[in-house]
Amino acid sequence: MKPYRVLLYYIYSPIENPAQYREEHHLLCLRLNLLGRVIVASEGLNGTVSGLTADCEAYMATLHADPRFASIEFKVDETEGHTFQKLHVRVKDEIVHSDLPVDPLRQTGIHLEPEQFRQFKNDPDVVLVDMRSNYEHAVGRFKNAVTFDMENLRDLPDHIHEIDHLKDKKIITYCTGGIKCEKASAYLLSQGFENVYQLHGGIIKYGIEAGGDDFDGQCYVFDNRVTVEVNHVNPTIVSTCFRCGTPASRMINCASPLCNNHVVICEGCGHAHGGTCTDACKQDPDIRPYDGTGYYGKFTQSYSPLQGYKSRSGQRATAPK
Repeated sequence: MKPYRVLLYYIYSPIENPAQYREEHHLLCLRLNLLGRVIVASEGLNGTVSGLTADCEAYMATLHADPRFASIEFKVDETEGHTFQKLHVRVKDEIVHSDLPVDPLRQTGIHLEPEQFRQFKNDPDVVLVDMRSNYEHAVGRFKNAVTFDMENLRDLPDHIHEIDHLKDKKIITYCTGGIKCEKASAYLLSQGFENVYQLHGGIIKYGIEAGGDDFDGQCYVFDNRVTVEVNHVNPTIVSTCFRCGTPASRMINCASPLCNNHVVICEGCGHAHGGTCTDACKQDPDIRPYDGTGYYGKFTQSYSPLQGYKSRSGQRATAPK
């Protein structure tokens, strides 16, 4: 068993004073030595954090003890160390930026648990629709799924016409952890799709609970692991190296900070080209040293986890006991 845990979660549950709760939540993470990203909005919470097992257990128990968040479902993975280098707890307008005119507390697609999804996905009347960004599904996606060439969920209305002809089908939306599908499936319903479902807990939960079969490639995650394996039944590779075209599933950020593109690079090309995606990127005078991971956190020696936390009096906080 590995000593650290990674927690992925979200919940749509009204928060009356997001700014005040952001401070409380930031202090909770500081007290438990957690790192990661948490978004607080009036509509709920969305987070991915990492920490020692005991600290993560205490974090989950604390959130579950709050009536607003009692129904949070955590996707839990093991890791050898922190998967983040910083802690950010921020207030935003939405817990997943979409600009879609929907309220998932009022209407959303029918939730399918992982095992239900596994039995349902191969029905000839079912169409799987990927609600993630193009760079995410480039490295991994469900077999025969419909994908959109979109950069984020805000672009969904520009692509909905691509599946207009499927309105007589059973549509199952999916994403990494389930959060995008809450609004995406609601939007499909608003656009006249009648039989709309969503994979509850997303790709990650499906891999943990149902083995991940028929998910081809790797699943992109938003921490320094970059991608993770989810298919433990019939894994395969669907992506190719951006440099040489050979099958590969290692996704990196280009070492050129001016580029910073998410690209698939095989291990050989990664080292041969210093983690860059083009020869032009190799000439960037600010190129970052390539360490084989292709992940470049913005860690600095001056960083403190207290950064970003101010008490309501406006004074910089001291470390909590």
